[in-house]
Amino acid sequence: MIEKRALGKTGINVTALCLGSMTFGEQNTEADAHQQLSYAIEERGLNFIDTAELYPVPPKPDTQGRTESFIGTWLSQRAKRDDLIIATKACGPGEWVNYFRSGPRHTATHLIEAVNSSLKRMTTDYIDLYQLHWPDRNTNYFGKLGYTHDSSVDETPIEETLRALETLVTSGKIRAIGLSNENPWGVMSFLEIARRERLPIVASIQNPYSLLNRTFEIGLAEIAHRESVGLLAYSPLGFGVLSGKYLNGENPNGSRLKLFERFTRYSNPEANKATEAYASVADRYGLSLTAMSLAYVTSRSFVTSNIIGATTLKQLKENIDTHSLTLSAEIIADIEVIHTAQPNPSP
Repeated sequence: MIEKRALGKTGINVTALCLGSMTFGEQNTEADAHQQLSYAIEERGLNFIDTAELYPVPPKPDTQGRTESFIGTWLSQRAKRDDLIIATKACGPGEWVNYFRSGPRHTATHLIEAVNSSLKRMTTDYIDLYQLHWPDRNTNYFGKLGYTHDSSVDETPIEETLRALETLVTSGKIRAIGLSNENPWGVMSFLEIARRERLPIVASIQNPYSLLNRTFEIGLAEIAHRESVGLLAYSPLGFGVLSGKYLNGENPNGSRLKLFERFTRYSNPEANKATEAYASVADRYGLSLTAMSLAYVTSRSFVTSNIIGATTLKQLKENIDTHSLTLSAEIIADIEVIHTAQPNPSP
């Protein structure tokens, strides 16, 4: 039985593993998607599905929304909804996504339209967790370092966004709200304004977290504990790098990095060196690198759920099987030695 954890203070409980879906509609067909959903939910007991209006990845105008639609056709066939926790996300601003609503923002007009479109694609009356995919302000996300303030950038005030989300909560279209690709200032600002104005309280934050990127620990882990805003960890295998399939210069046909050369975040020389070191630790203890990497993420006390994704059912089975793996103190100590020597090579 897969452990369930509290989603903030919402009263909603989600499994410690969440089925990610960003490959549905690009690397996975509709039949593949339905097979993965049925296996994860019906056979293995997951109750948590994560998607986004942006998906599949890489984002393109002609495939946008396909992932949610595949989930919708599966839901229609399943004829059950209330035992599932479904999360989706609204795009933030950026010229690269201007095919959304002539430039997506976190205003009432945009969020109401986005929610209604997601509900229609997924053939459901409500969304359990609605997340802001990235901030509607000038800040760092998607691996950007070195914050530079630019007061000329148009930003949607956080209070305005929260009031729009309140309207959607009151209408029954969403149950809870979350953030994604956020930083400490953003999380605390959302919380402060919500409490002051009695608006919806953020329940979670979906950020990258893996053996190659533990930056969440620096400023957000304490917030996760003290404010009950747990992490929904995405990219726990670093675009598949921590599966070990790219070791020794390998680049298998059909793999994400072979198909989409733009995904280099986890493939720089320092990340490759760290991956080799982690693979040696896993081998020493008779574990696969995949199992060790996922078990580490799931075991962190600030993680609400670990978002696993796969392109094959075999990969999905291995990923789900890690829920019962407990890493020994010796393994954790060896992991920390590598992290100390090469901290966060893929921020």
